[in-house]
Amino acid sequence: MGVDTSRSAPPLFRHLIDDAALFPPGNAPMDTAVPAHLALRTGPLSDLVGPFLCPASRIPELRAALPEDRFLEVGVIVDTGVDSVTEALAGAHTDDRLRTVMLEVPVPAGSDLAAGAARVLEQVERSVPEVRLHVELPRSAGWREALDVLAGAGRGAKFRTGGLTQELFPSDAELAAFVLACRERAVPFKCTAGLHHAVRYTDPDTGFRHHGVLNILVATARAVTSARVEQALAEDRPDALAAEAAAIDPATAAATRALFASYGSCSVDEPVTDLRALGLLP
Repeated sequence: MGVDTSRSAPPLFRHLIDDAALFPPGNAPMDTAVPAHLALRTGPLSDLVGPFLCPASRIPELRAALPEDRFLEVGVIVDTGVDSVTEALAGAHTDDRLRTVMLEVPVPAGSDLAAGAARVLEQVERSVPEVRLHVELPRSAGWREALDVLAGAGRGAKFRTGGLTQELFPSDAELAAFVLACRERAVPFKCTAGLHHAVRYTDPDTGFRHHGVLNILVATARAVTSARVEQALAEDRPDALAAEAAAIDPATAAATRALFASYGSCSVDEPVTDLRALGLLP
């Protein structure tokens, strides 16, 4: 049965959510996450969802869980070291059922970030130049220089927006600086972690102040049009954010998503439920 295109997402949200079901805090088992993703990609949310994110170290497990007659677009997270890109992809490339469409490689904090980004680029250009690349940069000295390296190669960055401890959540000012730096260099970026809901909120169990994915979309649209980015990240009025998002014109929406490429979420249902409640999704 074909996808119901009458309920397709507006361009601002199309393929926004990469499926990070395997990652915290969801930590879904592989044999649960794979069939759930296959159902998403053939159901009414198909045009909202991006690739299935899988650590390189778990590719053999993914291959074992994937039915023989099904195919999967995968984003490989290189969790085996900054110098192991070629080796990390070998398992995926030997299975015709897997199509690697995205590669994410973290550069460790405390290292020379620009040099690390350059090492990643060298391996990717040598082995998989056609794959979309996002190099994860820590919030430490040298991240702007690393962005310069990525800009020169036309490649993307990745920024961590949360985690299991409070210090992993960047401030509004930090996140705004990253978005603006990417805009200045025309570097597409991804976000990951902590973005469970559309609008920023405080988790009642942990007390952590989470960023909202709609906040980041609006902030990115403002960055494209040279408006107030940090204020958009701090906005906690759902109706105000929804009204601003709904008013984004098609050209600005396209530029926004060219910059904010996607984000990883262990849940697709939570942000979709929020966006529907705000009238932004059918």
